[in-house]
Amino acid sequence: MTTISNRFRGFLPVVVDVETGGLNPATDALLEVAAVLLGMDDEGELGIRETHRFIVKPFEGAILDPASLKVTGIDPYSPLRPALDEGEALRRLFRPIRSEVKAQACQRAILVGHNAFFDLQFINATVERARVRRNPFHPFSSFDTATLAGVAFGQTVLSRAIAAAGLEWEDDRAHSALYDAEMTARLFCEIVNRFRGVYEA
Repeated sequence: MTTISNRFRGFLPVVVDVETGGLNPATDALLEVAAVLLGMDDEGELGIRETHRFIVKPFEGAILDPASLKVTGIDPYSPLRPALDEGEALRRLFRPIRSEVKAQACQRAILVGHNAFFDLQFINATVERARVRRNPFHPFSSFDTATLAGVAFGQTVLSRAIAAAGLEWEDDRAHSALYDAEMTARLFCEIVNRFRGVYEA
């Protein structure tokens, strides 16, 4: 029987999306982070198990690019934002991921993202800055759905790849870590499941 561990060579794929105050992980704020845990059923179909999302306070001295904030629509200092310090947000995010790595008999988590290097850079920079211990993710390997969708559907933009995969995309919900992570997870599962017969052959 195919398990998530033997399908991905001992790695647990975890879909992550971050919303940030800019493009530089060393200087710009992490503002939202979401992770989607995946599982495999008895037929070998990959699907979404659960989702976790945290709103993050900008670290002291963080840069907040107005252009980035305009894209995300985030007001980092809104009194209605139930935000956590970035270290606490990642500690809370990592706990269920580590538990799932163990439950699925995997050795480590591997980040799945749309343009995954961007998300992984921000996770790694925040881990180092906030001195977060026991990061479950591989430090440099990832699965990039922009690349996978380019191969599978000829589309690399997330919204267009979603449409090409036969899924529905809602523009007014985009640029939220929660929504983008969930849609990236659906896209990743769709691609993996389409290649299931090739893998099992």
